[in-house]
Amino acid sequence: MSTARSETTGRGRRSWAVAAVGVVLVAGGLLGWFLQAPGAGVTGHAPTSRPSSPTVASVPAEATRAAWVPGAPRRVLIPALHVAAPVLPVKAPGGTLVPPSDPQQLGWWAGGARPGAARGSALVTGHTVHTGGGALDDLETLRRGDTVTVRTDRGRIRYAVTKVAVYGKGAVADHAERLFSQDVPGRLVLVTCEDWDGQGYLSNVVVVAEPVAAPE
Repeated sequence: MSTARSETTGRGRRSWAVAAVGVVLVAGGLLGWFLQAPGAGVTGHAPTSRPSSPTVASVPAEATRAAWVPGAPRRVLIPALHVAAPVLPVKAPGGTLVPPSDPQQLGWWAGGARPGAARGSALVTGHTVHTGGGALDDLETLRRGDTVTVRTDRGRIRYAVTKVAVYGKGAVADHAERLFSQDVPGRLVLVTCEDWDGQGYLSNVVVVAEPVAAPE
């Protein structure tokens, strides 16, 4: 049975692979995500409960890049992880959100809320690198109260982490409507992969952060 672990501990070192998060978009909402290889996307029908094993297909980088818009995030800073990563706007061709191929870059879902918006989840995702070097490698080590700052062309938005959870493969379908909602008060959601078993990733990390100040 898939489970969710909240407020996780430890910085377990990773081995050699890179993975991303494929987020399945259905009817304007986020239904679930799958593990995938870098530069690959997930095709097939969206699940109605727990996602089955996805079909992996190539997704060209140009097909995933979205246009810049005012208020789009330019950089995410996470002091506790020593992260200051550039952010690119991305879309979801075929219903799958694919981060930039560079593990030091993050992808912001341009179809969702912008940072600082009054309502909606601003979703940012990135690769995990098992040898180190991915911007979100240690995302699961964040704790309640840790700060995340998003820089935009309109200023900076400061967030405080309110939840860190690790969801076993398939479990996200039970929580996606709540985690990625566009109907909640404005917040930031960070997502990446976790729990490498030597062949693939078994889990995904989801961090939810709430704004603590008006844009600077």
